[in-house]
Amino acid sequence: MKQRNIYALLALLALASIVLAACGGAQPTAAPDIGEPGAEDENPFSPLSVSGDIITAGSSTVFPLTERMSERFRDEGFSGNITVDSIGSGAGYERFCVDGDIDVSNASRAIRDTEVEDCRAIGREPLELRVGTDGLSVVVSTANDFVTDVTMEELQMIFSDAATNWSDIRAEWPDEPIQRFIPGTDSGTFDFFVEIVFDEDESGHLAAANTQLSEDDNVLVQGVLGSPYAIGYFGYAYYIENADTLNLVAINGVQPTGESVELPEDDPGAYVLARPLFIYGDAGVMESKPQVAAFIHFYLSFVGEEVVDVGYFPASEAALQRGWDAFNAAMGTNEGPQ
Repeated sequence: MKQRNIYALLALLALASIVLAACGGAQPTAAPDIGEPGAEDENPFSPLSVSGDIITAGSSTVFPLTERMSERFRDEGFSGNITVDSIGSGAGYERFCVDGDIDVSNASRAIRDTEVEDCRAIGREPLELRVGTDGLSVVVSTANDFVTDVTMEELQMIFSDAATNWSDIRAEWPDEPIQRFIPGTDSGTFDFFVEIVFDEDESGHLAAANTQLSEDDNVLVQGVLGSPYAIGYFGYAYYIENADTLNLVAINGVQPTGESVELPEDDPGAYVLARPLFIYGDAGVMESKPQVAAFIHFYLSFVGEEVVDVGYFPASEAALQRGWDAFNAAMGTNEGPQ
């Protein structure tokens, strides 16, 4: 008898709850959003869902951007280790495609066919992901009051053995030796500059007197700051970081801006030293190391929010979409803007 009474009481309680819900007395349970505890675990690409080590290396130009994305990835909950080495694009490709000891290669130039062959030889297929645009910057110190704008022909002379003193470029410029500070030969910045300015012939560039090479862009910055007769080039982010002590040199009357770096090469308003910035991954690495896939996913998702603050220009929507297409093809997913 008592058992039947309990069942009856439970039935009455259930009926009461239905009536209250119909009258608005109860609220439906809300679906958890991505910010609620536990929701992140449902996303395989969440920083909270993965662990382990991630190793990236390569371009000194891309270094500050990848470093920023790594810091944000950790801030969002990733508990593993992320290594970001600044060794130059060429050296990064060697570690990615020959040694196979890094997970992501940072590059300020596109990968070459020979480097792709090296990757394939160790079972990797490089996945190209555009993450930004650089306006490679030619700079002098603020103590230099005579170099503000040069032509491409003058730029060739300044950075080659065709000139020794500034007066060799323009008679009204000081009769003082040109002091040159340029990236090392493993740098994608060096490769790009040689390709655009010297039509891929580096001999005259390397033969110029008073030339100091370094893979460390901060060393180049300090070199330029050391004399009013010094000049150098490196990624735009390093100019922005030191804009109070460095002056940009316009080329053919154009300085790097968000507009000038995106114009077609034949447009007179285009900045001639604009170049794409990349990271490279591999599907096999991403499949075997979910933390790498999550980091690349995170990079593509949020780089647009960080790239300008770091000191570069955003990649176009079309370029970012190509990156998402490549990521999805490699991972069998449907992520990112479609």
